[in-house]
Amino acid sequence: MGGIDISVIGLFIAVVAGLGSFVLGRHFRTKRVAKKREKERIASQAGETRQVRRARERKERGG
Repeated sequence: MGGIDISVIGLFIAVVAGLGSFVLGRHFRTKRVAKKREKERIASQAGETRQVRRARERKERGG
């Protein structure tokens, strides 16, 4: 195969490393997106008027 020797063990290690990288990437991306959403939520609430804020708080309390 053109001088390239791919063993079964090497292929297995490559697959496991690829899957591990994929899982870690998704985990850290999820945390980063959640942090960004929270930051945007705080920014949008900072611009609310008192009336809007009180209405939202009443809605969140369920009453």
